[in-house]
Amino acid sequence: MNIKKLDIFNPLILVILVLVYLLFSFIGFEFHLKELVGIHNYTLVVIFLGLITYMIGIFASKYLLAKYEFEINESKLEKITSEKVLVSIVLLGILFQVINMIYLGGIPLFSGYLKAKAVTRIWLASYLLFLPSINLLLAKYDDKKYYVLFIIGLLLFALTGYRTTAMAIVLSVFITVYYTKDLPWKYIILSIVSIFILLMVVGYVAVKSIEWQTWTLNPLELIFYRAGYTLQVLDHAVFMQHSTNGQLLYNTLTGFFKSTDPRVIVGSTTLGYAHSTTSTIFGPALLDFGLWAMLIQMFILGLILKLFHDIQMEYKGIFIGLYAMLLAHTIIWIETGPTDLVITLFFLLSLILVAYSMHIKNK
Repeated sequence: MNIKKLDIFNPLILVILVLVYLLFSFIGFEFHLKELVGIHNYTLVVIFLGLITYMIGIFASKYLLAKYEFEINESKLEKITSEKVLVSIVLLGILFQVINMIYLGGIPLFSGYLKAKAVTRIWLASYLLFLPSINLLLAKYDDKKYYVLFIIGLLLFALTGYRTTAMAIVLSVFITVYYTKDLPWKYIILSIVSIFILLMVVGYVAVKSIEWQTWTLNPLELIFYRAGYTLQVLDHAVFMQHSTNGQLLYNTLTGFFKSTDPRVIVGSTTLGYAHSTTSTIFGPALLDFGLWAMLIQMFILGLILKLFHDIQMEYKGIFIGLYAMLLAHTIIWIETGPTDLVITLFFLLSLILVAYSMHIKNK
């Protein structure tokens, strides 16, 4: 069986994973984990409208790529993506994360108080440097010794206690490896299971280490509960459209520098008290600007991911790394929503690199 022929990481994987997330949510609802109650049918309608417009964005990208002929001049990027440059950036990212841990004075994974302070400006610089460079390095210069750097970076970021950061590193590198190596199907399945286990372990240890909370759920129940809880927050957002009037977008772009967390605004708006809360990939746009904004967001995501997917299929190399990075974070957005400055910067960086190296001409 050749799973590679299926291209399991094409942009439509997002649709499948949203459906899986819904399944996990409904398992949580069915067992009433920590008093989960469910959602309105209209919320499901909004979700499916978002998925439909995402798919329209994918097909729009296919239409544009068929109408216009483009070519990538990889030599333009040679200096900034040379092996020495990428290795140096990876090492610098790792160094910054070590400095961040020393600055914190402990391991945030085992302390809720330290975790609350872990995302510093040093952390931002570290993540901005490490994640793109490790993917570009592995995509362009496939050398076993560079996987040691990947593991070191993964461990350091996992120790901050944020499972989404660890998941983004693992998932993006896995997607990079998927497109650069001819992996047997059993290794693909084993890797997916391992990623799922990592998600459970890091998430469970992190919540159990929060001193002011008491959790009685087991690791598997916790995944179903978080999915159900987040979907209920989206349910609130669906019926509270335009409530934040652009505050989430503004604070996503500027809040890190003002110590303002957009997810706290989500919690304050939907739950009535200040609490860092996720609202799925659909929630923030609904709260800020309403249904049409969410549909436009999903259309643009489909358009961009399909563009990068086709470019990396054609040109390989660093473009595999860029696509892997963007797709991994978009998958994580299924739960967290687009409320992170760092991921916005990743999209911007990737678009700049492609635009700089691309030449388009009408057929």
